[in-house]
Amino acid sequence: MINSFTDLNDVYIDALKEIGNIGAGNAATSLGVLIDEDVIIGIPKVRIDEFNDVVKSIGGSEEMCVAVLVNFYGEANGVVLFILSIEDAKGITDILAAEEDDGTPGLSEMKLSGIKELGNILGSSYLGSIATLTGMEINLSIPHVAVDMVGAILAVPIIEYGAADSKVMFIEESFSTKEHRFHSHVIMFTDIETLSEIMTRLGIHI
Repeated sequence: MINSFTDLNDVYIDALKEIGNIGAGNAATSLGVLIDEDVIIGIPKVRIDEFNDVVKSIGGSEEMCVAVLVNFYGEANGVVLFILSIEDAKGITDILAAEEDDGTPGLSEMKLSGIKELGNILGSSYLGSIATLTGMEINLSIPHVAVDMVGAILAVPIIEYGAADSKVMFIEESFSTKEHRFHSHVIMFTDIETLSEIMTRLGIHI
């Protein structure tokens, strides 16, 4: 019986990594369609990591970032967070809005709307890979976008899905077009029932 990501052995972790790899590939394809450019994805780094180490990897709890939160529910329940640095968020929204950064600090409402749409697409890509591999029915909420410190962004899912010393599924990925390159971080929080059901549907008996 598993009670958290902490209890996962290498077999379970490898299965989650494969889901992450497939989701990243789907995300690159979907992003390419959105911006009408070929998008090349680097080899995603999929880890089951201590929460505090994840925060450090993103830049620390006081690092400013842009995040998109997508809740999922149905036969699987949880939250997927997509986190971009301010610089990368402005870069990708320049492409989405077909305009260059004018040097104005922050992100306009139009660019935040673009980030929200990006989060929706990426959420569908990752959760769609889970649904396809497991046959589970998964629904997505309307994405929420926020600009804040990493620590503040992560506070909500921590409270709902686990303490700060728990492990989470963490994916680092890079996307490239002809003229741009940016990185994103994906963090999945879920409950033990969902985690167990995913493993069972994958044929990995707990």
